[in-house]
Amino acid sequence: MCANYEPISKDRVQLLDLLEPTFDYKTDIYPNYAGPILFSKKGNIEWRLARFGLVAPWVEDLKKVRNTYNARTETVATKPSFRNAWKKNQFCLIPVETIFEPKYIDGKPHWYGIYREDQMPFTVAGIYEYAKVNGEEIRSMSMLTINSDNHPFMKQFHAPEDEKRSIIVIPRDRRNDWLNCSHEEARDFFFEMPVDEFTAAPKKEVHNFRPNAH
Repeated sequence: MCANYEPISKDRVQLLDLLEPTFDYKTDIYPNYAGPILFSKKGNIEWRLARFGLVAPWVEDLKKVRNTYNARTETVATKPSFRNAWKKNQFCLIPVETIFEPKYIDGKPHWYGIYREDQMPFTVAGIYEYAKVNGEEIRSMSMLTINSDNHPFMKQFHAPEDEKRSIIVIPRDRRNDWLNCSHEEARDFFFEMPVDEFTAAPKKEVHNFRPNAH
């Protein structure tokens, strides 16, 4: 699972061959914060700001929306919170610099940043939704996750007794395909984290060595 991440820095979006977003956003995203996403509109990739934590169209009270920042691939098609976005093929990319996960050392959680070894930003598979709650229009999103109990890198994170989960990284050459696929095709994109492309460091150290870090 991922409940905290660092979105792509606006001065680094050109590394993904993208134009800079016209809106501002926080540099450390938690559930209910708004972060940048990419989605396809008539074949064109566009930026949007979306709440981290998907809000289903039937929601009447935001205070009752909990734990929808990650969507399990095993149940995304059937869970009430996610099934509308899934059925309507509302797929997005969440461009990030780093995701943060707890690593348990001597029984205590220590937060680690997971990032590309080449320090390039990357794109995470997500779903997005539209809702109107008390007259307020809300765009929201969730990161898709897969089981990583046996993944050689990702299995080191989360509590020892908990199931291990991982985000899905969409490679550069598959981004357009993901944004324009159907839910029947989506499972072809449930890639495991590339072991040789990612590394991790304590959260407080992550910003100290990235080029052009904000």
